[in-house]
Amino acid sequence: MYLLGLGLLLVALKLLGVAPVADWPWWGVMLPFPLVSFWWAFCDLTGITKKRVAEREESRRIARMRKIIARNNGRNTVL
Repeated sequence: MYLLGLGLLLVALKLLGVAPVADWPWWGVMLPFPLVSFWWAFCDLTGITKKRVAEREESRRIARMRKIIARNNGRNTVL
């Protein structure tokens, strides 16, 4: 995601003519975009994305369970 932001920033600086980016070739300014594509493809192929989603869902589930237990003052009740 940082590469995408960097790419957008570089394009904006190039279009606005801000030095030193204005003097760079366009391929140098556009380089972060293919790198972002390769990074996203790598994450999808290796399962990093699914692993992060599963971890986030698990932490939300645990937080929900703790909230229910705290609300019931530790009583073991059937939901």
